[in-house]
Amino acid sequence: MTVTHHVRVHKSEENLAREDQLAWKIAEVAVDPVEVTGEVADMVINRIIDNAAVAAASITRAPASAARQQALDHPVSVGGAGATVFGTPLDRRTSPEWAAWANGVAVRELDYHDTFLAAEYSHPGDNIPPILAVAQHVGADGKALLRGIATGYEIQVDLVKAICLHKNKIDHVAHLGPSAAAGIGTLLGLDAETIYQAVGQALHTTTATRQSRKGEISTWKAHAPAFAGKMAVEAVDRSMRGETSPSPIYEGEDGVIAWMLDGPEASYEVPLPASGEAKRAILDTYTKEHSAEYQAQAWIDLARKLHNERPELADPANIESVVLHTSHHTHYVIGSGANDPQKYDPTASRETLDHSIPYIFAVALQDGAWHHVDSYAPERAGREDTVALWHKITTLEDAEWTRRYHSNDISEKAFGGRVEITLTDGTTLVDEIAVADAHPLGARPFARENYIAKFRLLAEPVLESEEIERFLELVQRLPELAADEVAQLSIVAKPGVLAAAPAPKGLF
Repeated sequence: MTVTHHVRVHKSEENLAREDQLAWKIAEVAVDPVEVTGEVADMVINRIIDNAAVAAASITRAPASAARQQALDHPVSVGGAGATVFGTPLDRRTSPEWAAWANGVAVRELDYHDTFLAAEYSHPGDNIPPILAVAQHVGADGKALLRGIATGYEIQVDLVKAICLHKNKIDHVAHLGPSAAAGIGTLLGLDAETIYQAVGQALHTTTATRQSRKGEISTWKAHAPAFAGKMAVEAVDRSMRGETSPSPIYEGEDGVIAWMLDGPEASYEVPLPASGEAKRAILDTYTKEHSAEYQAQAWIDLARKLHNERPELADPANIESVVLHTSHHTHYVIGSGANDPQKYDPTASRETLDHSIPYIFAVALQDGAWHHVDSYAPERAGREDTVALWHKITTLEDAEWTRRYHSNDISEKAFGGRVEITLTDGTTLVDEIAVADAHPLGARPFARENYIAKFRLLAEPVLESEEIERFLELVQRLPELAADEVAQLSIVAKPGVLAAAPAPKGLF
């Protein structure tokens, strides 16, 4: 059964025992030798496929290229074999923290992999690059890698269920540093003391403001989770050398909760698996069919449906207004409630358009589809009829959709809302959607064949067909892979693909 831990701020004189601290409880989950269930193993495989798919699609984009070049400009560290970097030959290795960085950016760049939303939001697939990089570096087998990834997902999802970061303007990757450190600890079979110190250091170094997802969104959006993964690798290394970290990192009177989150009077109820309980949190997560912010997934599907049923809605001349009644989060983060002029700016960056539900709904309504490149192209964003329709779309918070968004009941949790379209002839069209079609409770839930199809679609332009088949055959045997096979868990680009990508030089 799940155990709920009461977490609050403690004054220094209270002398909170280490065993009562959240970081220690996380470490205890990480060291629990409970077996990974077959259902969880299958989903881990799906998410490794998903990560490789979206990394392939972003492999020549500027942020991924810059991060890859940074990694390749560092030699393999002397303590192991090093780790692979997406796109490069399998024998081209770099230090694991830099591989975590480069691969983390490639995975996150298009905002196209898995998601979990509760009190906070997250992309728990961000745990995979650092854990995999360390596994390759130390020569771990597939079973150890599987266990590490299951822990990374478990800790991140449990933290996201309980502790909201964004309302205090802290970026959501503050939950990723601790989860990745815990996952690496499980992978390596470290003791609770070492993992406890690594979790504390990883959290201490990865708390930052969420300006990275506000206003004119920069390319740091893709780098932020990669930085958290890199810091997790370094935190584990440091703790393995016997070094300690700030404590109590969550509960201290000058700690994260007191000064970065809800303040000295705050408390949280954090659910973690009991001793001997399988780590199943990955099964609560869901991936994206479309390359856009997760809160946009259901809206794209609804717009696609309306496009097919009512093609006249594509013409802004027929529409007086479009109001999306939705959750607090969708309204204030990616909707008109954010009060960001950039969300209506046809010259805005891809990262900004990805976080504009008015733009996304307009394009999906006109096109009846969503494409990870074409839907963000400057010429697409600047199309006159699109801009006209886009500026007629606003969002409003609806209390019921907010309640469902925050519900802990998976069966009623929702990420969509209700659309009310007022036509120029005075009639009104109303429709709604609760979850994306690809969601486990959606119209067409993603299964293994969908993950593979997504990988093939995104990988075919940049990988040889033989490489696609090699990777798919290998990853689907994950629990039985030997260490030398784990070392091959990467994707190699076609000849000339990386040569044509940017290769910027910097300090290193």
